[in-house]
Amino acid sequence: MNTTKTIYSRRCWVDNKLQPATISIKDGIISSILFDKSTDAKNYGDTIIMPGVIDVHVHINEPGRTEWEGFDTATKAAVAGGTTTVVDMPLNSSPVTVTLEDFNKKLKASNGKLNCNVGFYAGLIPGNSQNLEAMIKAGVLGVKCFLLHSGIDEFPNVTREDLEKAMPILAKYNIALLAHCELIKEEHQTSFADNPTSYQHYLSSRPKKWENDAIDMMIELSEKYDCPVHIVHVSSAEALSSIEKAKQKGLKVTAETCAQYILFNAEAIPDAQCIYKCAPPIREKTNNDLLKQALKSGVLDFITTDHSPAPPSVKELESGNLLKAWGGIAGIQFLLSASWTAMKETMSIEKFIPLVTSHPAEFIKANKKGAIQPGADADLVCWNPDEQFLITEESVLFRHKISPYIGRLLYGVVKETIVNGETVFANNQIQQLNKGKWLLAQ
Repeated sequence: MNTTKTIYSRRCWVDNKLQPATISIKDGIISSILFDKSTDAKNYGDTIIMPGVIDVHVHINEPGRTEWEGFDTATKAAVAGGTTTVVDMPLNSSPVTVTLEDFNKKLKASNGKLNCNVGFYAGLIPGNSQNLEAMIKAGVLGVKCFLLHSGIDEFPNVTREDLEKAMPILAKYNIALLAHCELIKEEHQTSFADNPTSYQHYLSSRPKKWENDAIDMMIELSEKYDCPVHIVHVSSAEALSSIEKAKQKGLKVTAETCAQYILFNAEAIPDAQCIYKCAPPIREKTNNDLLKQALKSGVLDFITTDHSPAPPSVKELESGNLLKAWGGIAGIQFLLSASWTAMKETMSIEKFIPLVTSHPAEFIKANKKGAIQPGADADLVCWNPDEQFLITEESVLFRHKISPYIGRLLYGVVKETIVNGETVFANNQIQQLNKGKWLLAQ
C-alpha cells in the first residue's frame, strides 16, 4: 500500500545539478518538488538523493538455471546497491528467450520476485529472426546477439547473414540490437592451453583485434540498415575511435563499458583467480584509463555490470583453471559504488551521475525513470559518495558469494533505496519485498 512520503536533502539531483530540494511522493510517483526545506519532510542532510541506478545489462538465469542466480536474489542485491531497475539478458536462463513462448515463461518465472523493476531483452540466434516482431510487440527493450560462441549451446552466435535478416525488422521498430563484439577471424595462436591458470595467457587469447573488428562490422551494418546498434561491455580502447566516428556521422550507435573494466587492471590480477575471468577480458591499466576518458567525453554512453553469476563448481575456484572456468563477474550489487570508486578521480559527481541514471534510462526509452521530476516514477537512491565501506561475504545478497569485489574497499555507501515510492532497503537491510514492476516497452 503506497503512502505519501516527503524527503529533503541539501544535495538532490534535480535539473542536472545537486541542490536543496524537498521531494514529495504519492502513489509511487514524484508528485512535486519544492526548492526549499519543507517542515514535514524527512531530512537527509547532505546525503545525495538521486534517481535510482539503472543497470541495463544483467544475467539473472531464471527459469532453468535458478541455482546460478534467480530474480529474488538478484533484485535484492540490486536494491542493496542503490539499483532500482535492471534489464535481464535472454541467455543463461533455460529456455533462452528467443520466442514469444520463452518470453512468457520468463515473465511467469519472475512474477512475485521483483524487488526492483525488471525489463527484458529478446535474443537473436540463427534462424529466429521471424520471432523477433512478436517479442518486440510483447514489450522487450532490445535484442541481444553474440558474434562468437556465447558459452551457452542453446544460444549460438549469429553470422553476418543472420544480422542482415534481423536488422530491417529492428530498424522498423527503432529498437536496438545489442551485440557481444568479439569476432574470431582466425584462431589466435596462443599458449593458453599449456598455461591454463595464467591470467596473462588468458588475456592474450582474446586479443583486442577480435573486439575491434566486430565493432567495425556492427557500425557498418548499422549504417547500411539505419538500425540502432548498442555495443555491450566495450573493453578494447582501440575501438573507441570507430565508435566516436560513428557518432559524429549521426549513426544510431551507442556503447557501454562495465564497472570491472574501469576498476580492475590486468597487471594486478593474480594467476589462478577465476573470479576475475570475464569476456572480453579485463585489460591493461593504460587501456582502461582510456575507457574512463571515453566515459568522460561521451564516446561511451553509460556503465553496466554484466552481472554473470555462477556456482562455485563452474567457476573452477579450487583448480584456478581459467581455460575451463565460467567467464562472468557477479557484481549487480556494486554498479554505483564500484563505478564511482573507479571514476571519482576522473570526473566530478555531477558528470558521473548521468552515467548510471539518465543515460541508461534514455537508452531503454524509460521516460519516467532516470530523473527526479514531477510525474516520474519514485525510484530513488540516497547515498554518500564520500564514505568508504568494505565488502564482506555477509553483505553480499546475490546467490553465490563469489566476486572480485568481496574484500574491496569502495566509495559510495547506500543509505536507502526507494522503488516505486516504497523504501525497500535501509539500515543495511531489505525492508520490503516485491515492490518492483515489469518494465515493458510501450
